Amino acid sequence: MDLVHERPDYDYVLRAADGRSARVNDRELRSSFIIAPDRLVEDWPVPAIAGLAPEQLEPLLALEPEVIVIGTGESQGFPPPRTMAACLSRGIGLEAMTNAAAARTFNVLASEGRRVVAGFILTGD
Repeated sequence: MDLVHERPDYDYVLRAADGRSARVNDRELRSSFIIAPDRLVEDWPVPAIAGLAPEQLEPLLALEPEVIVIGTGESQGFPPPRTMAACLSRGIGLEAMTNAAAARTFNVLASEGRRVVAGFILTGD
């Protein structure tokens, strides 16, 4: 039986994510970050979803996504309504879910060739 290791046609793959860390390709990250299929932005200064301000979405919006996925940590949370409105007013979807679910969602959307950008909130050690 032939086994073929399929390589995605995008640069960054989330291998795992929980509330404290994430594995992007072969690197372990312990602070909040932004990921797109072709870009990794480390040290995104967002400590919690409840306080996510619209201006903190600017680095994600600059990557011109059609959808933004926010990994909210170990448990699901939601950004303030004004932050949701900042995306919706631009015609960009915003989904918030646990980091594990956000990692799976990001990988599926990226593999479909969608313009997805994700922000992951990590609490570190």
